[in-house]
Amino acid sequence: MKKIIRNSALLAVLVLSACQWGGSEKNTEKQNDAFVTQVEPPKTDGTVGMLLPDFTELVAREGGAVVHIQTIPEDNKGSDMGEDAFADLFRRMLPMDPYQDDRNTANFGSGVIISSDGYLLTNAHVVSSAHTIRVTLNDKREYPAKLIGKDQKSDIALLKIEADDLPVAKIGNPNELKSGEWVAAIGAPFGFDNSVTAGIVSAKNRSLPYEQYTPFIQTDVAVNPGNSGGPLFNLKGQVIGINSQIYSRSGGFMGISFAIPIDIAMNVAEQLKTTGTVRRGQLGVIIQEVNYNLAQSFGLDKPTGALVSQVLPNSPAKKGGLQAGDIIRSVNGEEVRSSNHLPMTIGAMAPGKEVVLGVWRKGETIELKVTLASAGEDNNMPYNKYEPESSRIDTFEFPEAGMTISVENNYNGNRLVIRQAHGAAARAGLMRGDVIAEVGGIPVHNQEEFKQAMSAAGQNIPLLILRKGNALFVALVLSKP
Repeated sequence: MKKIIRNSALLAVLVLSACQWGGSEKNTEKQNDAFVTQVEPPKTDGTVGMLLPDFTELVAREGGAVVHIQTIPEDNKGSDMGEDAFADLFRRMLPMDPYQDDRNTANFGSGVIISSDGYLLTNAHVVSSAHTIRVTLNDKREYPAKLIGKDQKSDIALLKIEADDLPVAKIGNPNELKSGEWVAAIGAPFGFDNSVTAGIVSAKNRSLPYEQYTPFIQTDVAVNPGNSGGPLFNLKGQVIGINSQIYSRSGGFMGISFAIPIDIAMNVAEQLKTTGTVRRGQLGVIIQEVNYNLAQSFGLDKPTGALVSQVLPNSPAKKGGLQAGDIIRSVNGEEVRSSNHLPMTIGAMAPGKEVVLGVWRKGETIELKVTLASAGEDNNMPYNKYEPESSRIDTFEFPEAGMTISVENNYNGNRLVIRQAHGAAARAGLMRGDVIAEVGGIPVHNQEEFKQAMSAAGQNIPLLILRKGNALFVALVLSKP
């Protein structure tokens, strides 16, 4: 215990010293329109010491644009995130009011005013199935709210209250955010309105399970149930995100939270306001991640881009000339860093827009022009999930790869089916029952075609396989002779 007291006293001395440094010099300085607090004295060369943010000015200036939202669900069952494998880890933060009767259970969240005449943003799950919506302003005025529209895919909803001359949040540019940058959240965790928490940007462009259209901003800002729909501010007092989800094993904050970039939220809000619905561009491809071995097998210098494993029939991609095995590396000159970046980029564009795709095909980059359709218009299934019965014609070994392959026949013609996989085949992830459709971009249907294609492909070979009706690429790495 004594050791703890001595350490605490030492900490107090250090804190006091820091305060004295700040007190002997200018306590706050405004840098790039952001308020920061100096906690180290100026150096002898005149440079400024380490700076920490001062959120008091931000809260005073921008807190009035943050609102508290209370809803009563139509079915009196509260919010349901859905039953999936990730529901216990990625939580949309919506608590219930413990003071309400169970027959009339209320939920609450947060929101932010985006126009002086009463339009405001929140999360779609905050108002999902809501029968009644009430908004409380920072000055305690209360208003009934009308739901203009909601978009479940982005988890954004637009509300309207009948009021004028309201404080409006400043909108920032999330593309200018950097990892390590200070940010702050204002909201109503567990119903405690006007609560402020702060932290840093942990990462950008995070993809989450079943959230393919949103490149989330990850932070370590403490957000909890009730913060849903509230704004995430940068140090300029600009909203750069809408708090939406947390990663949690307990149901509460565990150091990881996610916000929807404000440019995406505002785009959704404008569509909801003008048309009542949200339309997204669609390319019409099934894609997969490019790992290191696949990058090597396709001759890429680094594992980036989105690998096309299937092109849907009658889709914009099919009409534009995309092929299975193409790797989409850019859209209108913007790099596609990973496979999850592609649907986010395409989904943010309007149907009917022509885009230029930078595609890696057979060792060179080509450009293809594709006119996007609307997501959901052409729901062509890729390969038929039904596996037709077939009769075995022949079986052969390919020991270099550790495969036993059977040649089978059905009404679609001959196909090569893996019967055993070990060695290099097992390391590549090949499994019994996989159908080998292509070897190094060459279709194969029999033993002779397979061995010729393998001989021409080298040591790192991309195989297009069909597994339970789905197509995907696997990199088969053979040992050098």
